Amino acid sequence: MTLHILHVTPYYAPAYAFGGVVSAVQGLAEAAAAAGARVTVVTTDALNQQGERAQPESEVLNGVKVVRVANVLPALRGRFNLSTPRRFGSVADFMLRNADVLHLHEFRTVEAVIASHRAVKRGVPIVLSPHGTLTHSTGRSALKRRWDRWFSPYVAQRVDAVIALSEAEAADVRALWAQFWPRQHPLPIHIVPNGVNPAAFADLPDPAPFRQRWGLGADRVILYMGRLHPRKGADRLAAAFQQADLPHTRLLIVGPDEGLRAGLLALNDPRIVLTGYLSGAERLAALACAAVFALPAVGEGLPMTALEAMACGVPVVLSHGCNLPEAAAAGAGLVVDPTPEAFRAALRTVLTDEALRQQMSAAARRLAAERFTWERVAAQVEQIYRQVRQA
Repeated sequence: MTLHILHVTPYYAPAYAFGGVVSAVQGLAEAAAAAGARVTVVTTDALNQQGERAQPESEVLNGVKVVRVANVLPALRGRFNLSTPRRFGSVADFMLRNADVLHLHEFRTVEAVIASHRAVKRGVPIVLSPHGTLTHSTGRSALKRRWDRWFSPYVAQRVDAVIALSEAEAADVRALWAQFWPRQHPLPIHIVPNGVNPAAFADLPDPAPFRQRWGLGADRVILYMGRLHPRKGADRLAAAFQQADLPHTRLLIVGPDEGLRAGLLALNDPRIVLTGYLSGAERLAALACAAVFALPAVGEGLPMTALEAMACGVPVVLSHGCNLPEAAAAGAGLVVDPTPEAFRAALRTVLTDEALRQQMSAAARRLAAERFTWERVAAQVEQIYRQVRQA
């Protein structure tokens, strides 16, 4: 039987400025559509943290029907990560009429509160993907505590299954659900990773214009790509880079500021290059420049940027908090503690051994293609959809 899947998310392509969740939902939705499912995404018109709006209101993107509901106060998305969608309930209710399953993305959202209520009334089973946002350490902790008092218990009791990115996130789910809604029967929790489309990274652009634009010269590049939020660790990586003091090497920091940019600029180190947020061809060019990708994050879900780097054949140096032990097991990189000292040693190991780096590059590309494709992920998630429908 062909499934009709309704995804509800606060932001969707092309709103990539909001981080990896956008790419994750898009990758899963498009892979399911390619496999024959009917896929609809209901989202808001949030485009970026500056309050710009995505257009049009309704379109079909790569086989996925996308419906965007206007935010009344778009600035709240950038400041507090909150939506104010006008008529979201009526749109979600209309789309739920023929849906076989509702897939919520992120837990503490206005959209999850509204759509889960409508789904229960229509008898549509609900699957939730928290995307690594459950713990208070991921940011906006005061707002999350208030949200948990007012809304979270009601959403928690409506969810039929959760898709966690890792065992660590599954443990967070169990702890939170025990707090919100002690169940007579355990909540089904499935561990399914994020994915990547290797074909999208098979033909990278010539990095020369990008190198010239950002003054990288012929130096080796350590690439950080992600939001400049304290838990992502760009400041720890900068400290590791300075301690390593590798010759002819630059640290390229790509991503929107969420509190660390001023401190990084204050280092006054010409070898550290901050580009701000990049998308499209510029993002691919940054990956094409990289000799190694580094992310000393804590409390992460499973970073899309690390998977994208591996798909490009870039060796990775990751913290345990990135939840990608497969990278070390496959020889695609190193996984270490999220400290400047550990990252200093790991970066020196990778960047001073050309033969090792070549081996890691081949292993990274192979791992992404064999274990982390959206086609593979979508097939796993489809089985979860069918299970909740039969429960």
